[in-house]
Amino acid sequence: MSAAISRFKLPETLDDVPSDIRDAMLAVQEKAGFVPNVFLMLAHRPEEFRAFFAYHDALMERVSDTLTKAEKEMIVVATSARNRCLYCVVAHGALVRIYSKDPLLADNIAINHTVAGLSERHRRMLDFALHSAIELGEFSPQWQARLEEVGFTLDDCWDIGAIAAFFGMSNRLVTLAGTPPNPEFYLMGRVPKKPDE
Repeated sequence: MSAAISRFKLPETLDDVPSDIRDAMLAVQEKAGFVPNVFLMLAHRPEEFRAFFAYHDALMERVSDTLTKAEKEMIVVATSARNRCLYCVVAHGALVRIYSKDPLLADNIAINHTVAGLSERHRRMLDFALHSAIELGEFSPQWQARLEEVGFTLDDCWDIGAIAAFFGMSNRLVTLAGTPPNPEFYLMGRVPKKPDE
């Protein structure tokens, strides 16, 4: 494993990683074609790796009332951009492009979601995500009403705030470790696949 992935000591090889963590890395490699650097960086502390990905999966893989996978990833990109986390903007920007099938959406959200041509639903979602992650974060009755006006349920509001909060932590850990995005992320979802691919 390359020391350039983290400022902190990494296992020498995957054989030095606990078997459950190694299995998780190999499963992602099988699906994506590479192991995302955040997996390697977090292998520095196996218990934290397990806790991080357990909560990540609980938030990002559960079926929300109305939030789609693309919308969840949009929240990650907007909050990560505000936190200046290159890794998460690039990695989750790739997922926004793939899930939304829009090669321009992630870049527009990362720069300034308020001028990205979003629907009112998406603009309010990202306004609240940034309020939760960057500003005071209070979930007032006014915020609840504003989000419900555009179709979000109370559970959706939890999801938006929790995703913003979780990735605020993720942003800080990746920045702390100095972990760069994998080069593969930069091109993912930028050129639409042909129907037979």
